[in-house]
Amino acid sequence: MLDKIKFGVFLPFYAFRTEKRASQLFNRLQDVVLECERLGYDSVWLDDHMMLNTMPILECWTTLSALSKATKRIRLGTMVTCNSFRNPALLAKMAATLDNISDGRLELGVGAGVQKSEHNAYGFSFPSSKARIERLNEAVTIIKKLWTEEKASYSGKHYRIIDAVCEPKPVQKPHPPIIVGGGGEKMTLRVTAQHADRYDWGYIPSIEHYRRKLNVLEKHCEAVGRRFDEIEKSCWPAGQIFIGADIDEMVSQWVPKGVSLEDFMQTSCVGTPENCIKLLQPYANLGVTQFMLFFGDLPSLDGLRRFAEKRLQKMR
Repeated sequence: MLDKIKFGVFLPFYAFRTEKRASQLFNRLQDVVLECERLGYDSVWLDDHMMLNTMPILECWTTLSALSKATKRIRLGTMVTCNSFRNPALLAKMAATLDNISDGRLELGVGAGVQKSEHNAYGFSFPSSKARIERLNEAVTIIKKLWTEEKASYSGKHYRIIDAVCEPKPVQKPHPPIIVGGGGEKMTLRVTAQHADRYDWGYIPSIEHYRRKLNVLEKHCEAVGRRFDEIEKSCWPAGQIFIGADIDEMVSQWVPKGVSLEDFMQTSCVGTPENCIKLLQPYANLGVTQFMLFFGDLPSLDGLRRFAEKRLQKMR
């Protein structure tokens, strides 16, 4: 089963916080992405933030555009882009452009947005969660229409387009994969059921919780008249992954201040590549075909190299 699995590497900008200059930050990020491609990972994913305190952060879409010309095979995704930051018609155009210049390697992860302070600082409105999820639903509808129709029109509660043309269309047909981020069971999973090619719930603390969300999503699919098996199953097996032989050394080095050892070990995968694979297997048995990996020692290349060289290549 594990020979059919895809592995994506999550590369949030806060993992590169030691780099203070924009050029250094991009160069370090590019080095990691090129190594992921060389090692055989399937995809890399950037987060979408305007600010995190005073930390240096590059805008994700322009960064992905630059990375698309430095790479040849690896797929490029947003985990997840914030719907509030861009008009959905503009986002559709940006995404179609990136899919073209990358020769069909875009994966669009999109979510409703969660950080109020960031929205306020940049002047974006931050309505109720209900309104944000309504916006997300309308936004994905508009994006799909622009990607697939010659002229797209839509009039909703939050957005409107009239005879909008998006040319060139994305390279991928019928369109690039859409991943809806968020695990809210009443509203977000209904949007997932309506629109997503894959879901992303972030880290789920146990396989029992994961099964429950699958059951909820399946009921939403029934309600909207969609086949549950049309949506690809994805999973974060741990909050962070630390690969090495000496567990005590890794724990002493990486446990954050203020975090108990118990909480750290419960939310992180710490150990050998074999330990990590053992964690993945039950989810693969449920039909998961995409695993998201966040290596906690980034921007070091050690963890992603150990996982790839010890296990990834053998699976392939």
